[in-house]
Amino acid sequence: MNGHCEDNSPPSIDNNNPLIAMVGNPNTGKSALFNALTGAHQKVGNYPGVTVERKYGHMALPDGRPVEVVDLPGTYSLDPGSADERVTRDVLFGQMPNEKIPDILLVVLDATNLGLHLRFALQLLSLKIPTIFALNMVDMAERDGLKIDINLLSEKLGAKVIPTVAVRRRGIEEVKQEVAHLVDQIAKQPSKTEAAAVLAASGAPILKDISSYQPEAQRLTKEVTKVVHKPKGWTQKIDDIVLHPILGPIILAGLMFFMFQAVFAWSQTPIGWIEDGFTALEAYIRPLLPEGLIRSLIVDGVIAGVGSVLVFLPQILILFLFILLLEGSGYMVRAAFLMDRLMAKVGLTGRAFIPLLSSFACAIPGIMATRSIEDPKSRLTTILIAPLMTCSARLPVYSVLIGAFVPDKEIGLKIGLQGLVMFLLYVAGIVAAMLVALIFRYTLAKGKSGLFLIEMPRYQMPILRDIMLGLWQRAMIFLKRAGTIILTVSVALWAVLAFPRAPEGVPQSEYSIAGRVAAALDPIMKPAGFNHAMTMAVIPAMAAREVAVSALATVYSIDSSDEEKTQESLIGTLRKAWPLSQALAFLAWFVFAPQCLSTIAVIRRETNGWKWPLFTLGYLFTLAYVASTIVFHVARMFGL
Repeated sequence: MNGHCEDNSPPSIDNNNPLIAMVGNPNTGKSALFNALTGAHQKVGNYPGVTVERKYGHMALPDGRPVEVVDLPGTYSLDPGSADERVTRDVLFGQMPNEKIPDILLVVLDATNLGLHLRFALQLLSLKIPTIFALNMVDMAERDGLKIDINLLSEKLGAKVIPTVAVRRRGIEEVKQEVAHLVDQIAKQPSKTEAAAVLAASGAPILKDISSYQPEAQRLTKEVTKVVHKPKGWTQKIDDIVLHPILGPIILAGLMFFMFQAVFAWSQTPIGWIEDGFTALEAYIRPLLPEGLIRSLIVDGVIAGVGSVLVFLPQILILFLFILLLEGSGYMVRAAFLMDRLMAKVGLTGRAFIPLLSSFACAIPGIMATRSIEDPKSRLTTILIAPLMTCSARLPVYSVLIGAFVPDKEIGLKIGLQGLVMFLLYVAGIVAAMLVALIFRYTLAKGKSGLFLIEMPRYQMPILRDIMLGLWQRAMIFLKRAGTIILTVSVALWAVLAFPRAPEGVPQSEYSIAGRVAAALDPIMKPAGFNHAMTMAVIPAMAAREVAVSALATVYSIDSSDEEKTQESLIGTLRKAWPLSQALAFLAWFVFAPQCLSTIAVIRRETNGWKWPLFTLGYLFTLAYVASTIVFHVARMFGL
């Protein structure tokens, strides 16, 4: 599951270099092989004219010559049923605008499920593009008691087959050597490939249906595969437990609950280190600058604004650690299978689960991941409810308010109350998304959900290098946001809070430009329980949800004395300034509100118009306002 929130422009490929296209079924380890071949020399972008993500990278052959490598979306056949699969077909057929036909195909096969994957391999061979086969996960096939005759398989397919274990870099050099060999052969031919000439003249070839290759694929598998010992069957034994109709959902809920307990419990120490660091930085800078606008900009705008968000980096990394571990172990697909029954009740399929789970990181990659959903009505519904998933940008907002208003204590069985509340907020987002999906599937997007067919990967130990790389990438994304969006908005908010300067005895935050704008909105937001500071915070948070924290820090910092600034944290300030009813209303707002313009922009791109983005804005803001109003007044009824 990708955590990137940036929208990358389509990267350019040097057409003077040979182009290698990596193709294969999902869950073959294709991405791991791509990472091993290209290392750090890779980028992510979208194909020209479409919104399907592709990865491309540069690979050096053993003699140093450069080649371009494109990792095409995983697909089961060249008869596309989704946007991802359509891109793979169009690239291979030479029908993608401004994209040349690949010179070489690197087809990745799963050695543990050869019979299924050979169907697609045989269909790809009919394209007549020079092909190399990477027989991946041979170590897991051996663990299952399978011995595959590599030489015989190469002979039967008429192309080189190289055994690989991508996650351990086994077979990587052999793949590069075979690529170099094919590049040399292509260079000696009058045309680059037979396929390029044929397709350029006649367009897309007529291919047999993928099912017609099944008998030959099964025959080949039997010829080249030998069972050398009875497999241990650990995958089946584990699946008997984790996919059990009763135990499975309980285990999944338990894992999610433990994850959110850990987000609070494990992060306290590193959060303290970061807070102490910013406190020391502020104490160091304050005496160096005379009192005035420059010091206010640095202390109130930059340190208070950005620092109040950066302290939550440990919680975000702990959340992503669990997600990466679940993905790397093979459990994430099982979770999607378990959720299929619940999804079916609201008109979706289990295939929508992974995009929605991706939205826990960020709604943008979650919405982009809906391209794998074949049914357009189901895809639209998933796009519309993805912003309701509690993304990591909400985590700082939740953490500040929970830290301020929920006691840090255990309620029994070593269960922390703060972690429990965080878990319930995530559950609230999920329940809301399911209810909205149910309404949409019977109104806006009527239609029956399709069958959910998915291939279960083998269980394996997550690769430490991949986990660390994923955490590093997530940290860099968060720090980049802190150094760009959050910093920019914090400084801009400071500016509209600092001017015009208030007369003696008048609060600066009320007299300022921001204060006057918020004052105009106060009558609208007051029924929902919002005070003046809350109204000022939600406006800049439209850029990114976590900006609400930096906005609150800036608002309260600019009205505080120097002594108060050094002695009071934002959590302590909110605890004194807000009653619990207002804090609950603010939380309810962020469960629903679409406080992220980037998400709206991606919805516009994915739906090819402004109709659905504007609808999303409208229904989410309506839900947020109604929920905040109800929560606020119910809380006041109970004396909170």
